[in-house]
Amino acid sequence: MNHLSRLLSILTTLKSKRIITGTELAEKYNVSLRTIYRDIKKLEESGVPIITIEGRGYSIMDGYTVAPIMFDEMEVNALITAEQLISQTNDDSLKKHFDQTLCKIKSVFGSSLQTQGEMLNSRMLVMKPKTEEVKSSSLSFIQMAIVNFRLTEITYQAKDKEITQRKIEPLALYCHDEKWIVIGWCRLRQDYRSFRLDRISQFRIREEVFADRNFDLRKFFQECESMNFYP
Repeated sequence: MNHLSRLLSILTTLKSKRIITGTELAEKYNVSLRTIYRDIKKLEESGVPIITIEGRGYSIMDGYTVAPIMFDEMEVNALITAEQLISQTNDDSLKKHFDQTLCKIKSVFGSSLQTQGEMLNSRMLVMKPKTEEVKSSSLSFIQMAIVNFRLTEITYQAKDKEITQRKIEPLALYCHDEKWIVIGWCRLRQDYRSFRLDRISQFRIREEVFADRNFDLRKFFQECESMNFYP
């Protein structure tokens, strides 16, 4: 990657992440930390409003916009592949919002890339195994509740068919055997619980905001390896 390409890529990375360290950038572009310092200075000199957060890394001023992003052929192919994979997901909300997002992205493709993307899409097929058919429609909304710390009310049917009303603080999501599962703090049980989205018959994202529990999903699973968190 030449110097100009790296500068443009660093700018895109800064726009896509809230905070990133110089070390992370150095590893990403396989250059020295000193080189990253020079690149950051070069961007600042060109008028990019980079904010240095002492001890944490770099960010970019809110509201700063860059020229429309250009996609190359391999990036378009990756998006088309993602489109095929997500089209097979069991959650309708994810499919709907990904389709809307991809439509906006495709609007900036050049005509030749649009033609190639359409051809590739017609020549790819993701085969889905014949497993238990499950359907959900709440994934996108649960994701929103997680990042905004919003209390969520759910009507939930457990394995034994018992139906309960729960208030949960949604904290993380994982996917197992094509089933999406949310881990949350259950106010009824006063403990962490996991809930399959396809067993949530009704849900409501409330205005109430809960306190950040600084939940670490990977650490959680490491500490609970002997426990079954597949509901």
